[in-house]
Amino acid sequence: MSAIDNLPPLREVIRSHDLQARKSMGQNFLLDLNLTAKIARQAGDMTACDVLEIGPGPGGLTRGLLAEGARHVLAIEKDRRCLPALAEIEAAYPGRLTVIEGDALDIDPLTSLTPPIRVAANLPYNVGTELLVRWLTPPDWPPFWQSLTLMFQREVAERIVAEPGGKAYGRLAILAQWRSDARIVMSLPPEAFTPPPKVSSAVVHLAALPAPRYPADAAILSRVVAAAFNQRRKMLRAALKSVAPDIEDRLRVAGLTPTDRAEQVPLEGFCALARAIAQP
Repeated sequence: MSAIDNLPPLREVIRSHDLQARKSMGQNFLLDLNLTAKIARQAGDMTACDVLEIGPGPGGLTRGLLAEGARHVLAIEKDRRCLPALAEIEAAYPGRLTVIEGDALDIDPLTSLTPPIRVAANLPYNVGTELLVRWLTPPDWPPFWQSLTLMFQREVAERIVAEPGGKAYGRLAILAQWRSDARIVMSLPPEAFTPPPKVSSAVVHLAALPAPRYPADAAILSRVVAAAFNQRRKMLRAALKSVAPDIEDRLRVAGLTPTDRAEQVPLEGFCALARAIAQP
């Protein structure tokens, strides 16, 4: 028996279903069920929430979420080898787990979820950042999710919570911090996984704000930030010259110095610049 439920230990599940992790799918399995339950607890009280999980693999975090009281878990899994193992979890928690086979980038999960909704996932390394950006940039805000509790490579996690002035600060920090409270809540060494990745990992918790932290048009802000950090070594007046022909004037209206570089500009400054560019 495992520590959190009556299902077999994950090493036994992997052995019985022949579930060696595949590098091509960005898979690194977390086998310590006490650790997956600890990650699940970072998502908060889930007893009245549906939870979306991407890439459950053999179901370690899935079991943690269910054991910690999630009302219902929707798990999207691309690797069909994992489906029999997930079916065993589904049988052990009747009516509380739904598994969809497919690519999370192509599936609309909202047809199978009932609000309030939280997202919790040990994201596959090869799609993690793309999914995060999608969740942070919906056409309408507030989003469908109350919170995101996500595992990333440590380097990516640090980019999400980065402050101005450092190399980690960039587009991901702006997108995350504009509309959510983001913090690193756990760190995991490579040896916690099978097979061990070459880098450390970290769990980030993002709580959606009811409204963006500062007013700005989302499309303009995204365009400005992308241009600024695509050429982050250049001064703002050079990096942003394609955004507006009179960019130096717009920078001054926003209270920014044209000779500064992107990593020196705080979130509030980028939002002010987006508002200045939106003016006729």
